Order: sequence, then C-alpha cells, then structure tokens
Amino acid sequence: MSVTEIPSKVIVEERQGEAYAPFKNDANQYRKSFYIESYGCAMNFSDSEIVASILNGEGFGATRNTEDADLILINTCSIREKAEQTVRKRLTEFRKLKQSKPGLLIGVLGCMAERMKAKLLEDEKLVDIVVGPDAYRTLPVLVEEAGGGQKAVNVLLSREETYADISPVRLDSNGISAFVSIMRGCNNMCTFCVVPFTRGRERSRDAQSILKEVEQLHAQGFKEITLLGQNVDSYYYTARTGDEPVTFARLLEMVAQVSPEMRIRFSTSHPKDITEDVLLTMAKYHNICKYIHLPVQSGNTRILQLMNRTYTREWYLGKIDQIKRIMPDCAISSDIITGFCTETEEEHRDTLSVMEYSKFDYSYMFFYSERPGTLAQRRYADDVPEEVKKRRLQEIIEMQNRLSLESNQKDIGRTFEILIEGNSKKSDAHWAGRSSQNKMVIFPKTNDACKKGDYVHVKIDACNQATLFGKLVADQIHV
Repeated sequence: MSVTEIPSKVIVEERQGEAYAPFKNDANQYRKSFYIESYGCAMNFSDSEIVASILNGEGFGATRNTEDADLILINTCSIREKAEQTVRKRLTEFRKLKQSKPGLLIGVLGCMAERMKAKLLEDEKLVDIVVGPDAYRTLPVLVEEAGGGQKAVNVLLSREETYADISPVRLDSNGISAFVSIMRGCNNMCTFCVVPFTRGRERSRDAQSILKEVEQLHAQGFKEITLLGQNVDSYYYTARTGDEPVTFARLLEMVAQVSPEMRIRFSTSHPKDITEDVLLTMAKYHNICKYIHLPVQSGNTRILQLMNRTYTREWYLGKIDQIKRIMPDCAISSDIITGFCTETEEEHRDTLSVMEYSKFDYSYMFFYSERPGTLAQRRYADDVPEEVKKRRLQEIIEMQNRLSLESNQKDIGRTFEILIEGNSKKSDAHWAGRSSQNKMVIFPKTNDACKKGDYVHVKIDACNQATLFGKLVADQIHV
C-alpha cells in the first residue's frame, strides 16, 4: 500500500498529496520548460525524476512556475479517493491557465492516469496527455502528438520495464537523501489495493545498474539512499541462466558495502516476504538503518484473509518478535486500515491489541474507502457505516499517539547518531536530522563546525509524540 515513510510522526487517515516543483534549469540550455507535481508514495516522486531525465533529453528544462511552463504534468496516486479529488482540483486550475495560454499542454502520469484515462481525456476534457507508469519513454512522442491537436495516450503495462538505464534527475534534492528504485509492480493481490492493476506485475531491476546508481550518488556527496519497491523483499534478479540469483538480502549487503558513510533505508516490506537473511544483514551493517515499515493492515485473521494478506495475526506477531530478537533497537512502523468490509467491533479490538503488542513507533492510519476496480469492490459489500469507521479510526489514532509518545519517552537520556538534513522547519537556529530509527531529532546550532550532511551525536533531553529534542555532543562530529 505504501512505498516509503519519510516523516517520523503519526500520519492520520491519509498521506496528503504532497506537491513539489523541480529546480530551475539554465534558460539557455533548454528550448522549452516543464512543470511537474507529484502526489502519493515515494515511488511516484522517484518516477518524476525519471520523467525529468527523459524530458531533459528532449530539450525541456524544469521550472517552478506554472506560468512559465509549456508542459504541466501531474504524477498521480489512486490509493485513496481524496488523492484523486486533489488531483482533479489541480487539473481544473491548470485548465483555466490553459485558456490564457493556448499552447500549454497538460498531462497526467502514474496510477490515476491508467485508471481514469477515458474520463480525464474525453468526459471531463481536463488533459491532453495520459501516460501510465510503464510508458514514460514514450512521453516525447506523446507530447509531439498532443502539440498537433491529438489526444495522446499510452497506459500499456510492461513485464520488463524498469528504467534501469535512465539516470534520474534529482528534483528539489537536499543533496543528502535520494531514492533508488530497485523494482516495479506488485504480485500481491491485496483486495483493497489498485497497485497491481495500475503498475503491473513485479519485475526486478538489474542489480549492477542499482549498484552503479548508488556509487554515483555517493560520488556526488549523497549520504542516504532509500531503496524503493512496492515490495522490496521480493526483489530477485538473475542476469543469466545458471547465475546465482541476487536476493534482496544480497542486494542490501552489496549496497551497504559501497561506503560505510552512506546510510541505507528501504521501503516497503510485505510481512510475508521479509526474511531472516534480510534481518541478519541489517544487524550486520551499521549503515543499514534500524527501521522497518511493516504494514499489518488489520489485527484480525479473518479480515486479513478477506484482504488476501496471506498471513495470520499470530504469524505477524511472530515476525515482530523475530525482528526485536535480532535487532532490539529496530523501530517498526505500520499501515492500518479500519472499517474493512464486515469488520466487527471485536475484530477492530484485535487491531488495537496488535498495535499494543507491536509497540509501533508510528503508523499510517486510514479508514477503508472502496476503490473502483479492486477485488474488494468486486467481491464484498462496503457495509461498515462511515460514522463507525471514523470512530474506530479515532480510537486507533489515540492508541498510536500514546505508543509514539511512549516510544519517544524511552529515548530521553540516550545518545543517537544523527544525519543533519538541514535547518529545522520552525527555527534557523536549530538543526534537523533523523536517527537510524527514522525519528526526527531537533537540536540547537551550538557548534559552528556542523553543517548539512554531517553525522553528529545528539543526547535526547525532551520529546513529544512526533519529535525528539536534544543537544549536540560536541566532540562527536564526522562528515
């Protein structure tokens, strides 16, 4: 359901569609300009960097201003109805801009593009171009077709496309952290999820191309990468018949060995696929962050079966035990859906009890909303009243708020290695960075030697449920 979790805080109901625009290129270098916004998971943001690279090669430079753009693109998400509503609102705004700028082209990329192509192009006439996640290489041709007055569409899914040979353009990068896509698609047919229908089947990227991209990022001064996939643990690549396959555990080790000064994160893990080998590899290398996002979705076995999650409540709790046995300091976050079809009050309480047992450091929490085209929409009645869903969600939120605060309170008095990401959002007098456990840490700028991208040690002296606060241990700074 999710790919990566960036903020170390409780996320309520829905991850909002975060929009961003890329850097401004040299105006003399490119003939035309494009503007792009991305919504949803980290995979979409990573895909936008691939799109930027393709467009750069065709003479398009990036702009932050829609008024300057010859081409406006929105990279979309279909996981939640609210995300689609946000995108449609933005498309309506862009369509008004087009009325004053007739040559402007508007395109939709990603999951929503595949699912709603006819409606966007013909019924609502909001866009000129529709491109699915496996068709970004054809974008230059589609732009040319749309410029000639045609409706340009390519939403064909692929069993081979991984964009392994394309070097992404790092959009709005902080120069410290970067995403690296290692696989695409998903074979897990969770009944609530549209991803298998919008992104196709799993295929793993060439391991050497991944390693090359990580080495390039290290050479460019990046200090942290996140390996991305809809289900990273099912990564499996074989270059030739007879070669030893590269599993995710092996890939994780190869990437960790590029440099001990480069942190490695990954997302997302499916509970059924994260192996002991992966956990042992994480424990072995200091630079592999001690954090796992492990979506549970529900704490009740019957509901898990309806969701086609392929594990039971007891099996999930056993995986939690295994993680904590191998890595006692590992943070765990989760995705939780409440109010799934036919869920009872007792089954809802089972989810609360799984949260209590697992001690999730934070969670992404939603109430179920039926998505068109999913297996659940075809098979089950969405029969839990919305007011019941909202009440159950509030109970889950309250539980997670308490667990997050308790988790952070346990860190008071401890010292953590923090990678400085930049200034605190609230004060230029404070640094902000994350621990290996993916917790945000804020501390004052008491040492002039510190800079963005440094590793420092911070002793925690206060917290709230979302953030740790501390002070720099002055004699422990390294770049």
